[in-house]
Amino acid sequence: MSKEQVKVFDVKVFGRLMESAKKYRLQLFLTLSSVILLSFLAILRPLFLKYIVGNYITLKDAEGLLNIILIMFAVLLLETMTRLFFIYSAHRLGFTIIKDIRMKLYHHMLSFKMSYFDKSSVGQLVTRVVTDVERIADFFGQGFFMIISDLLTMLIAVIFMIAVNWRLAIINLIVLPILIYATKLFQKAVKVSFKEIRSQAANMNGFVQERVTGMKILQLFNREKIENKNFIEINDKHKTAWVKTIWYYSIFFPIAEVLTSIALGFIVWFGGIEIIAIGSETKIEDVFFFIMISQMLFRPLRQIADKFNTMQMGIVAGERIFEVLDTESQIEDKGSIEAAHFKGKISFKDVRFSYINNEEVLKGVSFDVKSGETVAIVGATGAGKTTIINLINRFYEINSGQIKVDDENISKYTIPTLRKNVAIVLQDVFLFSDTIYKNIVLNKEIPLEQVKVAAKEIGIHEFIMTLPNDYNYNVKERGVMLSSGQRQLISFLRAYISNPSILILDEATSSIDSFSEQLIQKATDKITQNQTSIIIAHRLTTIKKADKIIVMDKGLIVEQGSHQELLANKSYYSNLYDMQFAS
Repeated sequence: MSKEQVKVFDVKVFGRLMESAKKYRLQLFLTLSSVILLSFLAILRPLFLKYIVGNYITLKDAEGLLNIILIMFAVLLLETMTRLFFIYSAHRLGFTIIKDIRMKLYHHMLSFKMSYFDKSSVGQLVTRVVTDVERIADFFGQGFFMIISDLLTMLIAVIFMIAVNWRLAIINLIVLPILIYATKLFQKAVKVSFKEIRSQAANMNGFVQERVTGMKILQLFNREKIENKNFIEINDKHKTAWVKTIWYYSIFFPIAEVLTSIALGFIVWFGGIEIIAIGSETKIEDVFFFIMISQMLFRPLRQIADKFNTMQMGIVAGERIFEVLDTESQIEDKGSIEAAHFKGKISFKDVRFSYINNEEVLKGVSFDVKSGETVAIVGATGAGKTTIINLINRFYEINSGQIKVDDENISKYTIPTLRKNVAIVLQDVFLFSDTIYKNIVLNKEIPLEQVKVAAKEIGIHEFIMTLPNDYNYNVKERGVMLSSGQRQLISFLRAYISNPSILILDEATSSIDSFSEQLIQKATDKITQNQTSIIIAHRLTTIKKADKIIVMDKGLIVEQGSHQELLANKSYYSNLYDMQFAS
């Protein structure tokens, strides 16, 4: 077990969490002020009891008793209102801060390289943004401020105990060191346990998210029993982590309760002897005072242990959130050139790239695409075709070489400019759980009528009109209400309506039916007309009209030329063509 795991309190993370509250200084000040006021109001209850017993009950002053009870009621009412304000203010501050942290975290993640998401679990990232951030709200609302209130109450209680009767105060404080030591051990053990809980929760979220997304594959390959068994194991680990925490609680709180009862018994026993003894300064009202104030000393200490654990959960969550916030995985956007439109000229010069160190995917690739030219890239799976389009958009940074657009290195363009002018239609189309219209415009201010005109131009308006609510048809999560071909058609319209300078089609017809392929071929002819286009395809029939075909194999360009030229070469491309049309 590492030192980091058993560290009871991480001051660095605590400081960063408190720094998040700086911009809300007024609310923080008011919350802390209400905490201080609550601590002083709480001590008035045992003082009132002592005063009532000594000056009214023992003297049998009924009229005076009524008056003092009314004053006490007013003080209790003030305490109640102060506590109401404190709880509301502390929780409001907590949720305001987590709103800021969640926005900062989400904004930070939006700029990550694709390589970060390649290596990270979606479920764990969701846990960071949702669950872990919620724990920070508890840190403020149920942890930090509550602990300050309890500590201040305990300090004031000790001062007044000593001032009222130092002998009874010593008796009352005898068990305090033992309770403090037990609390420290409890906090250390639970800190490790909470880390394990958060880790297992993230693993479970990742497992469930991945299996729900791939449910069709699970059922297709009859893996229901296997995956259920795997989930039982993960769920059991999560339960075990919680049971360990509950075990620590079940040990600590009975011990704390016993020690509190022992202290109370000592007060009654010693105080009773003192009162009976002739000439003793101890009075019966002092015993009543100590019985009541001892609860103000020991109960907050027990609660502090619980609230400290709540605060620790917030700190553990903060560690995980700051780990993501401190991750530097952004593509550096040092470009200064902003262009409304590109001419569309593309140039690759000896480009080398690897997803994993020392395992090159592109091994010195060089080619040129003229403005308005349609270029097709073909080759076996893993040849590096998709990697090329990922590099044009700067989803990844190249190892060496140059990629130019309109004779300027792509790093000189701002990333928004580059991606605004390059549209990609992917093989695996992603649609959000929203209407067809919103999936096409992606919240850009494009009127519906303009979308309809564009849909008619590429020949898919009629297909959309056959759907319930046509353009307002909700496709649900990932577009499950549409077929693969229909989703592909929507992605074509999405690319066309953005009016890109460069269009890239990545395996756009690889997994669709013949009817959809005809529509997509018509759409392809329309949107690639007089526009720089790069088409990646397995079906060679779809690229016969390309101005140039680049043939790749194992990260290298092995052939370039038109369809007829490559067939005449009787080499790699002609072999691919013969294999597809041998029948």
